[in-house]
Amino acid sequence: MKKSFVIFLISLFILQSCSVNSEIIYHKDAASTTITDIDTKEFMTEMMAMTPDSLKQKEFGEMDRLPTSWTSMYDLAKQEGKLKTENPDSIRIMKKIFMKSTKEDQKLAGFSFKMEHFAPEDYQALKNFTKTEKLPFDQNIYNNWDGKALTINTDNFNLKSIEEAIRTKSSKEEAEKIGGMMIMFFKNIGTTIKFESPIKSISGKHDWLKQIDDHSIRIEYDLKAIYDKDIKLKNADKKIIIVTE
Repeated sequence: MKKSFVIFLISLFILQSCSVNSEIIYHKDAASTTITDIDTKEFMTEMMAMTPDSLKQKEFGEMDRLPTSWTSMYDLAKQEGKLKTENPDSIRIMKKIFMKSTKEDQKLAGFSFKMEHFAPEDYQALKNFTKTEKLPFDQNIYNNWDGKALTINTDNFNLKSIEEAIRTKSSKEEAEKIGGMMIMFFKNIGTTIKFESPIKSISGKHDWLKQIDDHSIRIEYDLKAIYDKDIKLKNADKKIIIVTE
């Protein structure tokens, strides 16, 4: 992945609140596809307004050249001459993770990540890969799906992967303050979970989770409740099991 993009993304989280929306599609073959969209439109508008014209090309020129169509992490690293690994599992994972930028009126408006058709064994390889490559993925990707039933561990209703990505680019003093500042970084964050087959039953309840149609549920995070341990939820089961037809 391009270094400039990673640095920009981390700066985005630190300097300005933004919106993050994920969609996880569960396939009948026990694989899943995840897309995460990061809306940076307001941030970019403010940053461009504060940057002198003489510096805009230097500060934003390389980001303007980021791909606007899905491009794998592997291809990005190869293009930059920065492929750091020969591990076949890591290369396989890099070829299945894609990113692209979004533009509106020729201006950078956001970024998207996609994890294409990940099988259960891919997620184990991903855990090893992200020990060194910190990426802002939805923690819910690690919930267990067998092609028929999804077991959601509500401990995954957190921002740990984003926190870790920020910490890797922060000083020690800044990293220690990340937890208390996350509410300031985001306007909202949520995840839509979709199934190819209709939902048959849902057992377990959580205040942040609701069914929106026959194939989908929605998780809307309460950011204040994540970091304020004094806030008590009415429904907060540790496991939610969704069975499909």
